[in-house]
Amino acid sequence: MSQIRNFSIIAHIDHGKSTLADRLIQYTGMVEERQFRDQILDTMDLERERGITIKSNTITLPYLAQDGQEYELNLIDTPGHVDFTYEVSRALASCEGVLLLVDASQGVEAQTLANLYLAMEHNLTIIPVINKIDLPQADVEGVKEQIDHDLGLNAREAILCSAKEGIGIDAVLEAIVAKIPPPRGSVDKPLSALIFDATYDSFRGAVISCRVFDGAVQPGDIIRLMYNNAAYKVEEVGIFWLNRQPQKVLSAGMVGYIIAGIKTVSDTRIGDTITLEDRPAPQPLPGFKEVKPVVFASIYPVSADDYQTLVEALEKYKLNDAALTYQKDSSAALGQGFRCGFLGLLHLEIVQERLEREFGQSLIMTVPGVRYEFVLKNGQTLTVDNPQHYPDPIHIQTGREPFIKAAILLPERYLGAVLKLCLERRGVNSHISYPTAGRVEVTFEMPLAEVIIDFYDRLKTITQGYGSFDYDLLDYRDSHLVKLDIMVNGEKVDALSMIVHQDRARQWAVRVCERLKNEIPRQQFKIAIQGAVGGQIISRETISAFRKDVTAKCYGGDITRKRKLLEKQRAGKKRMKMVGAVMIPQAAFVAVLKTVKE
Repeated sequence: MSQIRNFSIIAHIDHGKSTLADRLIQYTGMVEERQFRDQILDTMDLERERGITIKSNTITLPYLAQDGQEYELNLIDTPGHVDFTYEVSRALASCEGVLLLVDASQGVEAQTLANLYLAMEHNLTIIPVINKIDLPQADVEGVKEQIDHDLGLNAREAILCSAKEGIGIDAVLEAIVAKIPPPRGSVDKPLSALIFDATYDSFRGAVISCRVFDGAVQPGDIIRLMYNNAAYKVEEVGIFWLNRQPQKVLSAGMVGYIIAGIKTVSDTRIGDTITLEDRPAPQPLPGFKEVKPVVFASIYPVSADDYQTLVEALEKYKLNDAALTYQKDSSAALGQGFRCGFLGLLHLEIVQERLEREFGQSLIMTVPGVRYEFVLKNGQTLTVDNPQHYPDPIHIQTGREPFIKAAILLPERYLGAVLKLCLERRGVNSHISYPTAGRVEVTFEMPLAEVIIDFYDRLKTITQGYGSFDYDLLDYRDSHLVKLDIMVNGEKVDALSMIVHQDRARQWAVRVCERLKNEIPRQQFKIAIQGAVGGQIISRETISAFRKDVTAKCYGGDITRKRKLLEKQRAGKKRMKMVGAVMIPQAAFVAVLKTVKE
């Protein structure tokens, strides 16, 4: 066990985690030059295109250190985005130390701090690494000052490297061996292993990635997952190289995989504890919690005929992504679909894109929303994540919405614009601190609903890409919530309904009505597009009718003759408006979503 080191790389998005992992893999000779490709641990095309890690991966690196000993380094790769914080925390719970990566040109950012606090919670050894020192705009001394001042770490111990150029990689590997402690645990104790990830193999079922803390597991053992209390027979155990490498046994201190004929990934909960059926551990490992979705949206097929293929696509996708929740939903305008729950907006985008790419689905997605709570006058508390289930306003005593604590790090020159943005989004209890000269940290408490749609995009725009953002969920707070209905020709379009704060209702209604006016084709009669809260109309746009000059062929004669023709036309248009249904094109729904993001 003294030859094992379990570590992870944590950093803000785009600070070079995947590139450093690539260099470590190359340096330890795990991949031949001709087989190598960038982001070798990222298996999805989507991860490569966006340059982000969505699914965490693990690899065991053999390393011959300068002291002449052969070490086994287990790199547990983690996603970098705020949506996957829980997965990151479980991966960190499987390690004894971390490399905290800081970009030499960007410095310490919001998620650098958030990930540092996560590592500190698990009492991990933290090795600061300054990456991208080869860039012309690199400010190594300035970043060292930030590491000292912002993070409270010893900047003199920071390792300078360039993952892209391969500079300083040997120093990083030596630091891992020298500074990160070996795992503690006993092979003689009952089996206790932490699940930090699971992937789906279409031939073998769920492949569990786990860290063994005590005991040992081998093929033929009967294991029990302590959360869902299900027992399975182990078929294969092994460690991760670039491919799975079967072993005879996984013992205390090791990181590897278990295949036990588990049907779906959702049967294995991240953070759950694995133990043996005949010799169970006295209690599960600490820190497990149920991952709950925070953002909700409905998805519908563009063509009603594709509903069955969407059902099959979601069932297959769910095998790979246990965090996605969905249930049947229907809309008068869009037909049959599903109401889905996501961990955050990035998770929503990934699900939508993977369904379209990997399963060939054409989808329409409604405006994303959050889960609200309503306390009724009879004392009952109702949880609502779909505007269609909004209770009758007569019975509502108070409405509550989820609040977050947002931390934004930015250069001082953008402070005014960022404060204005946060106040527009109903931010309260602001706190401003100056970690180093020229850099500001702003914390705000604000409603999650105001952040999920386009806050991150707007922040990046007004700070010219230099602002970084991280958030934690706080609690539910009282809020005056109303249901905004959009009506076309007097008919409510249920797919466009949303629950909003009363102060923002008019703004939303005007925006949606304007966009619909541009998208709905003209008819023979006038079409009114209205935004309504309860019985009160708060915005209106009118699509004018096609004009036909019925008096053109009426030459000469009395004025009453013209009036008669105009009256007849008016009556015809009135009758047409009563019986004529306005078909809302699919493009209109897509356009409304776009306007929401603008």
